Amino acid sequence: MRTQLTQGLKTTFLIHFIVALLFGLGFLLIPNLLGNWYGLKVQDWTGYRLLGGALLGFGVSSWLCYKANSLESIRIVVVMEIVWPILGALVIIYALLFAGYPALAWINAVIFAAFAIAFGWFYFRK
Repeated sequence: MRTQLTQGLKTTFLIHFIVALLFGLGFLLIPNLLGNWYGLKVQDWTGYRLLGGALLGFGVSSWLCYKANSLESIRIVVVMEIVWPILGALVIIYALLFAGYPALAWINAVIFAAFAIAFGWFYFRK
């Protein structure tokens, strides 16, 4: 079993950090603007601000993992980075198909799925 981070995994962490930072800051600081872009009519933006904070937390963990050298020291984060986007993509796809979520949310579903695939690919490949 390998113990060093592959360049692909490090790059995925870096890209995830940037995306999480952008979306996290957006949902935390300007949730109504992002909500309007998505066509969401929400009275209380607290949930979206909470999502923004969570995304920033995931982004910080991705930055720290990007800086790490040992796969063993970040293994649990990699597994979380595989599970979280799978669940996120499934929830968004469900909302798109059955709850009338706006079509623009397909972008988020694709981003989640891409991260799940990338983290899984670079983690499990030999």
